Amino acid sequence: MKITGKVRMLITVLVIVYILLPLLVIIPASFTRASFPSFPPQGFSFQWYVMLLDRPEFIEAFLNSTKFALLASLISVMLGTLAALALAKYDMPGKTYLVSLLTAPLTVPQLVLGVALLIYFTPMLLAGTSTGFLIAHIIICVPYVVRFVITGLSGFDYTLERAAMILGAKPITVFWKVTLPLIRPAILSGALFSFLTSFDNVTVSLFMVSPGMRTLPLEVFSQMQDAYSPLIASVSGIVIFISAALILVLEKIHGVGRMIGKSHS
Repeated sequence: MKITGKVRMLITVLVIVYILLPLLVIIPASFTRASFPSFPPQGFSFQWYVMLLDRPEFIEAFLNSTKFALLASLISVMLGTLAALALAKYDMPGKTYLVSLLTAPLTVPQLVLGVALLIYFTPMLLAGTSTGFLIAHIIICVPYVVRFVITGLSGFDYTLERAAMILGAKPITVFWKVTLPLIRPAILSGALFSFLTSFDNVTVSLFMVSPGMRTLPLEVFSQMQDAYSPLIASVSGIVIFISAALILVLEKIHGVGRMIGKSHS
C-alpha cells in the first residue's frame, strides 16, 4: 500500500510538472536581459515589462480584452443562472437534451464553432462587429455558468425556499435572501471561468474580430507571426499572473477547488 501511495504521488507530481512546464519556461524568459527569448534567461531585468508601457497597441488590446470579458461574463452569469435555475427546479420535456444543448460549446471544437458562427453571423451583418464578437464570447461562456450553477443546486434544500414563502416572503425576496446566497459560490465560479475563457480566447475571436479591433491574445498572436521577442513573453507573463490571481482569490473566498471537485463527481 505504501509503495502504491508513493507511485501515485510520483505520477501526480509528474503530471503537475508537465502541465506547469510551459509556465515555468515563459515567466523566467520574460525577465531576460537579452534581445531574444532564452531559457534559462540571460541575466535578470524588468526592461520588457517597462517597454510594454510604450506600446499602445498592447495597452489598447488589454483594455479591449478586459471590456469584452467583463461584459461576456456579466451577461453569461445572468443568462446561465436563469437557465440553470429553470433546469434544476422544474420538470420539463427533454430536460436532459436542453442541458446538453446549453453545454454543447464545451465539447464542440472551437475551430468548428468559430466557422459556424462566422457563417451564421455574416448574413445578419454581425460578423466583424463588436456586437457579434460579444455574442460569440457569450455563447462560449454560458456553458460554464450553467454547469457550475447546476452543480451548486444539486444539494440545494428547497424546503428553505418553501419556508420563506410560508412566512410571507415574495418570490423575488426568496431568491435574493435565500437562493442567491446559497448558490453565490457557484455563480462566482462560473463568472470567473467565463471571464478567463473570454479574456484568453483566440480561436473563436479570430473569426469574429474586425480589422480595427484587437484583443490581447489576438495581438500576441499577430506579433508572433513576425518575430518572437521577450516582449511577447512579458505579455504572456501578465496574462498568467492575472489568471492565477483571480483563481487564488476565488479559492481563498469560496473554494473554487471544491466547486470543481463537485462538478466532476
